[in-house]
Amino acid sequence: MDQVIDKLQIEIEKLRLQLLEKEDKLKELKVLQVQNSLPPPSESRLLTNDEIARYSRQLILPDFGGVQGQLKLKKTSFLIVGAGGLGCPAAHYLAAAGAGTIGIVDYDVVEINNLHRQILHTEQNVGLLKVHSAKFALNSNNASCKIITYARQINSDNTLQTIEDFDVILDCSDNVATRYLLNDACVMKGKPLVSGSALQFDGQLTVYNLNGGPCYRCLFPVPPPPETVTNCGDGGVLGAVTGVIGSLQALEAIKIALDLGDTLSGRLLLFDGTKSVFRNIKLRAKRKDCDVCSENPMVTRLINYEHFCGMRASDKDFALSILHESHRMSALEYKNLSKEQHLLIDVRSPVEFEMCRLDNSINIPLKNILDGSRINEIQSKIQSDNMPVVVLCRRGNDSQIAVDHLRNKLKSCRVKDIIGGLYAWQRKVDRNFPIY
Repeated sequence: MDQVIDKLQIEIEKLRLQLLEKEDKLKELKVLQVQNSLPPPSESRLLTNDEIARYSRQLILPDFGGVQGQLKLKKTSFLIVGAGGLGCPAAHYLAAAGAGTIGIVDYDVVEINNLHRQILHTEQNVGLLKVHSAKFALNSNNASCKIITYARQINSDNTLQTIEDFDVILDCSDNVATRYLLNDACVMKGKPLVSGSALQFDGQLTVYNLNGGPCYRCLFPVPPPPETVTNCGDGGVLGAVTGVIGSLQALEAIKIALDLGDTLSGRLLLFDGTKSVFRNIKLRAKRKDCDVCSENPMVTRLINYEHFCGMRASDKDFALSILHESHRMSALEYKNLSKEQHLLIDVRSPVEFEMCRLDNSINIPLKNILDGSRINEIQSKIQSDNMPVVVLCRRGNDSQIAVDHLRNKLKSCRVKDIIGGLYAWQRKVDRNFPIY
């Protein structure tokens, strides 16, 4: 059944792509018709009537540069890495402002849990590649903007070639490995990097490698420990916060293109969404001994950044491997076991447990297992040494940590976790079970 569903999804994807290609061709024809119906601009009018009308509110800004400023934007190319919460508003405002070319890099497809923050995507495009969904939305807003899509994960083999033909790079990714990768590549190619991040209610923004300012490695020569890093999938994020930071990334990119005002090079903007407070922090100057941007760099080629950071550059199919197979069970095996007497412990947070749960499960968050505060409660619920204890989480990672800890505390009990967690339960057992 799963194979049949997968094949149907592939066929649907192909049909959607064909539809998008036809719609793109129709839009190109409409643009040509409009252009052919208008008189050619004279030497004194370098913008068409449509462009003057469309961009009039920014053309009249005192410091924008008028027609010449708009022409600069039209000639500038921007590469956006990540068509998610940050990349969507950034791309939207760059296209609306009249950016000549926008490149979008993303390997992922649109999911329902993206829609609360990734404003270019719609319900109709769930299952579609994000780059194609974004291109359709951007060209619907401004058909004259050239959109180049890269449906792939950016890595050490393709990054230098990808950024080569773009003037300004926007890091709208969500992981540390990609930040180091883009930073090093931009230094090697002499490209400015507009870097944003958002998590929960907070956001950050700065510009690297511009006008003698520091690069990412100047500030963070060593990656943070993996256990200290939280992504949006685990920590959550408010959509409006990504909208704020992504819009500001577009603003910084436009300022770089127009050489307008003071950019955030050498400064870090901090946004506290709970208090609606912005702060600017002065960053340290460019390090003379930086491994990548100094006069004698140690890093002269792109490396394996996942290995360097000890973290994946993607949260797709990410799974820890802590337990031996004998201490794990599949979702189908648990389905059979669920008819027997057992104890099912869900180690997610109380908020997540309230969202969805399996029948007869009890909620004991991982932190309460690790600190030992609820071990006695677990022991009191185990009626015999033969009673199986099963641990469950969202994707099968935290459950392994919990089992590894419980096996040392409950030595006489059989403790196992469910491989793949609730995601596996939804895929293999109950297609109607909600996932997030």
